[in-house]
Amino acid sequence: MSNLGDDFSQFDISKEEKDKLVAEVVRYILFKTHQNSGCPIKREELSQLVTKNYRHRSLPAYIINEAKAKLSTIFGYELRELQRSRPSSTSHSRLSQQSGVDAKSYVIISQLPAEVYKKYVEDVNTSHLTGFTFVAISIVQLAGGKIAEDNLWHHLKRMGLHETDENHPVLGNVKQVLETLVQQRYLQKDKVSGPEGTTLFYELAERALDGTVSERIKQYISQIVKKDDATVDIL
Repeated sequence: MSNLGDDFSQFDISKEEKDKLVAEVVRYILFKTHQNSGCPIKREELSQLVTKNYRHRSLPAYIINEAKAKLSTIFGYELRELQRSRPSSTSHSRLSQQSGVDAKSYVIISQLPAEVYKKYVEDVNTSHLTGFTFVAISIVQLAGGKIAEDNLWHHLKRMGLHETDENHPVLGNVKQVLETLVQQRYLQKDKVSGPEGTTLFYELAERALDGTVSERIKQYISQIVKKDDATVDIL
């Protein structure tokens, strides 16, 4: 990375210009993440910050890599590129609902130890959303990674969460909160055509399939049902 950081002369820009671009990209990532509740940021958005004044084709990739290093060393965040997962019914891709997130998108992941993050960073005011995320992902996990919309709402209703509830005392519009998990790429929606018509399914998306997240969910489920990790199949 050090060689990359020193070799910007090929772009015919000064160190001051380079530093300014990197700072602008870092600010954009932090602001956008906060503003959009952690939804992925398209690579195209970051590239446009660079190309609006500079035309070198390789410059955006260079600046994004520099911003990635700054986010890690200064803010303790990993800038992770999402490898978009596709709905399992690829033969029905014509009917598959896509969330509109570009295949090349980024999220930031804290690199702090869990206990440090919980003590100094975690926002207790959003803990209810974290809890809902855990519940929704766990239901889909235990269903084998894919569940029909009706079945998902059946399980959520058992916890007092109704699809038509727009004024839940804690979550507000429950259906919109579930949709946010799709926008954040924890879940994805897939329409499948069958003998009885079209059925909407919820599937695990790339952020829920991430090894760290998946293992954490597995441990939590095991604690709740008081079973050994090996007996809980969430694949």
